Amino acid sequence: MSTNSMAETQPREYSCLPHSRGLFYAGDWHEPLSGAYRETINPANGCPIASVAHANSDDAEAAIALAHQAWLEWRATPSPKRQRMLREAASLLRKHANEFAMIDAINTGNPIAEMVGDAMVAADSLDYFAGLIPMLKGETIPIAEESLHYSVREPLGVVARIVAYNHPLMFAAGKIAAPLAAGNTVIVKPPEQAPLSCLRLAEVLKDVFPPGVLNILPGGRECGQTLASHPLVKKVTLIGSVNTGRAILRSAADTIKPTLLELGGKNALIAFPDADIEALVPGIARGMNFTWAGQSCGSTSRVFLHDSIHDKVLQGVATYVRQKYVPGMPTDAATTMGPLISAQRRDEVMDFIASANREGARLIMGGKTPDTPELQGGYYIEPTIFADVTASMRIAQEEIFGPVMSVFRWKDEEELYDIVNGTNFGLTASIWTRALSTAHRAAKRVEAGYVWINQTSRHFLGVPFGGVKHSGLGREECLEELLEFTAIKSINVQL
Repeated sequence: MSTNSMAETQPREYSCLPHSRGLFYAGDWHEPLSGAYRETINPANGCPIASVAHANSDDAEAAIALAHQAWLEWRATPSPKRQRMLREAASLLRKHANEFAMIDAINTGNPIAEMVGDAMVAADSLDYFAGLIPMLKGETIPIAEESLHYSVREPLGVVARIVAYNHPLMFAAGKIAAPLAAGNTVIVKPPEQAPLSCLRLAEVLKDVFPPGVLNILPGGRECGQTLASHPLVKKVTLIGSVNTGRAILRSAADTIKPTLLELGGKNALIAFPDADIEALVPGIARGMNFTWAGQSCGSTSRVFLHDSIHDKVLQGVATYVRQKYVPGMPTDAATTMGPLISAQRRDEVMDFIASANREGARLIMGGKTPDTPELQGGYYIEPTIFADVTASMRIAQEEIFGPVMSVFRWKDEEELYDIVNGTNFGLTASIWTRALSTAHRAAKRVEAGYVWINQTSRHFLGVPFGGVKHSGLGREECLEELLEFTAIKSINVQL
């Protein structure tokens, strides 16, 4: 067990960080077999927070073998008992919500005032899937009088869940719910950039589930590749980039294992002439997820404003964003916008901004790092809005994953859909109109897996979430997610 003590020079809020920095599997903490530890950084100031174990393929194989052994018993655990454990986990998440919020604020840069909700969302997910366990049932199939045909749903085995850095606690804690409810054991690989809340999750839930049922394995590409390719891992899931999704698919191919992928987005918000402008303006800002510095695959980062309302709405959005989203220290409850996750990400986003300037987009606001003295050293970029964007520009085609909004002016609806659907992505879309006929027509025409009408960003448990095209495979946050972690077995009885 690794117990790096807190340095006396660290801020007081660091006292909430996990004491254990090793690998958690088989119900206990382990040193990495290679002895490797990696520093994790506070993106608000660029300073190291702590060293965290870095699992390699040998560590992953050890964890997988023990998770498989645990599954042989867990799959036979009566469903009421699994329900009680999931609900106990949900209760503990709510109890520790403020603590988890502070950890993620320190490690991801997301504002603490908004991060409490992440633990609540994860807790709700655990309760939701606990309640769905009775839906894990088969069917009787009438074929002939002399035979009985029926089916049952069985758990798959060991499931690997690889989660992203923008909401690590919410993704890790929420995404264990469906596979555990279905009777699988789970190995979570936290994001390299922000593993600390996942380690604290292991500390909090250590005694809730039997040893080996829940495992937390911080590591890098080698660890992830082993999880995706190992024959004892029966399903691998990812919240991450398209390139990582491709790598997961290649690694999973040899063992022909199913995948569940939530990947990138280049999502469109379409405003029609009759849109309610008073609601539209904050809706556009909210859809961009400036709070997380635009680091959300569901961000509606391409905004299509009809010519008749373009100038008025654009001015209103710029004014609203200037007032509402001001970069600040993530651990300050008053902060409404945090930094990007790393210096590399900041530099990549600044390169997108430079390309937009070169290609002729009109900068409305932002476009640089803030000059506030207390933010120096952090990975901040001001909320940025470009107008006069055209479909051929780089910022119109590639996912930026940063606080950069691209605004288009449109007149012809057919041409609009050509541009909206002219990317490889199809995760979300947002449509703003007072007319039901317009709303339904637009929802049918846009190529996206999740469409809001007169709304942005909100998720609802029970409503399938997922993308089309390069934005992913499968659906989550619903009954279909639970069923994704089962296999159907058909049984014939000759009477």
